[in-house]
Amino acid sequence: MNQQLVDRILKCQTLPTLPAVAVQVLELAQKPETDIAEIARLISRDPALSSKVLRTVNSSFYGHSQNVSTISHALVILGLQSVRTLVLGFSLVSHLSGEKPKGFKHLEYWKRSIYAATAARSIAGRLDARQQEEVFLAALLMDIGMLVLDRVLGEEYGKLHERAITHAELAKAETAALGMDHADVGAVLAGQWKLPATLAQPIGCHHAPEGVGDPALRRLTDIVGLAGMCADVFVDESAAQSIAAVREALSLRHGMSEADCNTMLDEIGRNTREVASLFEIPIGAGATFEEVLKKANEALVDITLRAQQQALTLQQQNRELSEQAATDALTGLANRRRFDQALEREFAEAHRQRKPLSLIMLDLDRFKRINDQYGHSAGDRVLQVLAQLFSSAARPTDLAARYGGEELVLLMPGAARVTASAIAESLRRAIAAKPVPCDKAAVTLTASIGVATFDPACPLTEPAHLLKAADLAVYAAKDSGRNCVRVFSFKAPQAQKPAAA
Repeated sequence: MNQQLVDRILKCQTLPTLPAVAVQVLELAQKPETDIAEIARLISRDPALSSKVLRTVNSSFYGHSQNVSTISHALVILGLQSVRTLVLGFSLVSHLSGEKPKGFKHLEYWKRSIYAATAARSIAGRLDARQQEEVFLAALLMDIGMLVLDRVLGEEYGKLHERAITHAELAKAETAALGMDHADVGAVLAGQWKLPATLAQPIGCHHAPEGVGDPALRRLTDIVGLAGMCADVFVDESAAQSIAAVREALSLRHGMSEADCNTMLDEIGRNTREVASLFEIPIGAGATFEEVLKKANEALVDITLRAQQQALTLQQQNRELSEQAATDALTGLANRRRFDQALEREFAEAHRQRKPLSLIMLDLDRFKRINDQYGHSAGDRVLQVLAQLFSSAARPTDLAARYGGEELVLLMPGAARVTASAIAESLRRAIAAKPVPCDKAAVTLTASIGVATFDPACPLTEPAHLLKAADLAVYAAKDSGRNCVRVFSFKAPQAQKPAAA
């Protein structure tokens, strides 16, 4: 936070102040034993304020069937919090809307504020939040930091405001230029006014409700932040982005369907025209949500298609990254990590279903001599040729992998010992029959191949046992002169000869 700007704000002689009646109502409302009659007398002393409160209470916005003729009656019907909200709202709007603007368009400010206030009450109602009046007032005042910055910075703030096309862009531009945004400034003013936390927190944190510690206050702040997004639908020149943002936010945070979201926005548009007249805020004829939506539909389709394409692209990128993370870069076979995971999974499945699982392990004969004689690039080429042969030998359910160095493995779910042995022998012959061109010479290759099979009758109980068995079979192939296949088998214990009599 920009402490220099904060100091400048606090020293400003023309900083917005709470009207006297608002201060008195706040003080009385916060007393443990509130005297309702005293609050009624206080409000009644201001005929213009009393008239606005009673006109609002009797409007369709509140929808009461009985006529309310006195402030005392209003306090009984609506409750202290509702009347307090109306008094604070009316007195502040009347007090602040008469100011002469310095740097930005105040009419647009108040238009957004009244749409946001109405939206906050609608959202709270749909989410069964009890503090509908608090969020109405908090949303009405959430951008009051803009009025403060206008007072303190004048034309400098006006130019900053003019460059921002949307409200979200304005907050980013304020932070970049001033080190704080209008929500931060609003929090400073709320502290000066000693507003309760139910108002101060939503004002100061509506751009980042997740930062509010108290869950109850975080919920109010979230509602106020969403209300501001709903207001943008009716005040932004291009509503498509705002509608898409509201739909996404309400769906992700509260599971609201697109149809319910549209119904609520339509309700906000209708109610705001009435509320704006009660607060004497001119918003003009204003387009209905149906008209806004019709105008924005083409752009919304484009936004949806772009979002779907971005999602598909992201999925593809994630698949490619996942594939890269599980693939050996040189051979294109699965890497050791992917093989280890597959071995664990397939061994458990084979054990559970009592089906065979075979493993072929290949070790290229005298690979070091190839590297020494022809160079490492030739060795790489040899491994790539072997990988192609391995891949072509693999069935759709098999996994061919580079185990390490010149060792390749083929994991074969459901393959019996005889099947795996036959494939291993075919591989050995194919390798021996395909010399690899290296430095204008053709290098004849041979491989020692081991085969091990898990089946329900064998004593192998862990994946590591199967791996060790295949490794022992490879060693047996090397001991037998290389260029051969050996199959691991368990020797039956020999019967002991009877002792001599």
